[in-house]
Amino acid sequence: MADTDFWTEGEPVVDKAAPDGPIETRWERRKFAAKLVNPANRRKLTVIVVGTGLAGGSAAATLAEQGYHVKSYCYQDSPRRAHSIAAQGGINAAKNYRNDGDSVYRLFYDTVKGGDFRARESNVYRLAQESVNIIDQAVAQGVPFAREYGGLLDNRSFGGTQVSRTFYARGQTGQQLLLGAYQALERQIGLGNVEMNARHEMLELIIVDGKARGIVVRDMVTGRISTELADAVVLASGGYGNVFFLSTNAKGCNVTATWRAHRKGALFANPCYTQIHPTCIPESGSHQSKLTLMSESLRNDGRVWVPKAQNDTRRASDIPEDERDYYLERIYPSFGNLVPRDIASRAAKNVCDEGRGVGPGGLGVYLDFADAINRLGRKAVEAKYGNLFEMYERITGEDPYETPMRIYPAVHYTMGGLWVDYDLQSTIPGLFVVGEANFSDHGANRLGASALMQGLADGYFVLPNTINNYLASGPFPKVSGNDEAVVEARRQVEDRIAKFLSINGDRTVDSFHRELGHIMWEYCGMERTEEGLTKAIGLIRALKEEFWTRVKVPGKGEELNQNLEKAGRVADFIELGELMCIDALHRRESCGGHFRAESQTPDGEALRHDDEFSYAAAWEYFAADGRPTLHKEMLEFEYVHPSTRSYK
Repeated sequence: MADTDFWTEGEPVVDKAAPDGPIETRWERRKFAAKLVNPANRRKLTVIVVGTGLAGGSAAATLAEQGYHVKSYCYQDSPRRAHSIAAQGGINAAKNYRNDGDSVYRLFYDTVKGGDFRARESNVYRLAQESVNIIDQAVAQGVPFAREYGGLLDNRSFGGTQVSRTFYARGQTGQQLLLGAYQALERQIGLGNVEMNARHEMLELIIVDGKARGIVVRDMVTGRISTELADAVVLASGGYGNVFFLSTNAKGCNVTATWRAHRKGALFANPCYTQIHPTCIPESGSHQSKLTLMSESLRNDGRVWVPKAQNDTRRASDIPEDERDYYLERIYPSFGNLVPRDIASRAAKNVCDEGRGVGPGGLGVYLDFADAINRLGRKAVEAKYGNLFEMYERITGEDPYETPMRIYPAVHYTMGGLWVDYDLQSTIPGLFVVGEANFSDHGANRLGASALMQGLADGYFVLPNTINNYLASGPFPKVSGNDEAVVEARRQVEDRIAKFLSINGDRTVDSFHRELGHIMWEYCGMERTEEGLTKAIGLIRALKEEFWTRVKVPGKGEELNQNLEKAGRVADFIELGELMCIDALHRRESCGGHFRAESQTPDGEALRHDDEFSYAAAWEYFAADGRPTLHKEMLEFEYVHPSTRSYK
């Protein structure tokens, strides 16, 4: 089939909110130019926030503190159980406490370069600027960052940088930062400024007169469907890594909130940009439903290696030093074990493909702490990584103090998401998207410790300044629950649920999800080819047709029904999977987490084609003919000029 059989191309998309002029002052000038809402009028306005992770929790708390009435929704039983809690290694900030050459500009430079020159300069510079404020905010909240002997905040290094800018709380940084955002949120709940709705899942976006005015939600305990109305909607619902079935994401993580908005007109940008994390516990068998991340911070002191010989089944301790290949240190001497995630992941895949992998099936490499223990002492290593070592031992039964960890790449993060402008507003007026749910800051690859930075920057500092510009045009006309658009949105949800329950097929939801994940990992995982992607699109389309005729969803809609929840999520994952493969097929270059085998340098590195693909790909939902429409946002680089990304 020709490429044009898979998609059509539409008009370019332009970020009209982005300021020009000196990059150092763009954010300040944008904040000053934005309209404000006076305190009395804020009390008249309601904002819905979907998701209570770092981005959603901080956004809801901050907007409520400003005086808006906030309705917050999460599918977990508590905001504290949002997946941000699983982030381990740290959060970046350009504080330069180490006096090692770091700066706002260097963080900006590293992030644009790390994203393989596929991110917007303006957004990334703003992120670097706000990073310093995040640390002050978190410290004021009591987040227990690690400190040096004298009491100063400690730092460590992460992949893709040559400075120490990552603040951390042992291996539980995400948990501690989320508790900070949670206590700010709970304070506003106690004051009556936030209406908290746990165990509610968003199933549809309500659009009235072209503007986002609410959502349709299902009470996951009772099954009750309700319509919730507001003056603006904020999506902070995380990424879509679970399209692969096996990932480091919590099992509940899904794409439904953003995909429902996409179906209603919000463009979805760069869906093929997914991050494979190099430091995960290898899969142990077909029984598994998720994978476990081991923090990238471990690569500060752990050394990655495999045997030099193929099919070497000796224990690690029996392999002499001269028969070990510390391949990251050998190939990338400047960065060594701290190369970015995409490069470390492909390197691990390559040595395993050569037959030099370790562990069951040869799908693993060693992460060895023997040198660190000898150099620093066991107590120092325990102080830095003790909870991570304990987690590894509980899962594998192996003591990483005595024998090297075994790790292998796994799906972790998604750089793609709903397209937003500089104000974080989607192509639907009144619909704002923050954190991992949007596409804006990481380009084709996210550097480690930047997810927490983006989530909190969006929630605490960016959105509260930009959403005012939209809300200043209010108060908006009241929307009735009997409005035609509201009734129709609710009917769509009810019809969809009824359809799931009526099929009564012979295959479980999980069986479809697992099959989709296998297709995605095989053909749209660490390496993609034109032939493989074309095949995957056909397989996914056949799977979609089979899903709607053979899926079995037992139980009723008006009750606790986890099979029904999963059915809705998997149906959306199937459509997303097709779009991801189409996006990967159209992008005939390798960049960051997107590696096309047909586009690589002689030594196997990613080969970009800046003359053809220096743009963000923003997709419109599938048309009646089954093809999505591509809208290109051209990227311009005034400060960090695209170059060959080398970490050697």
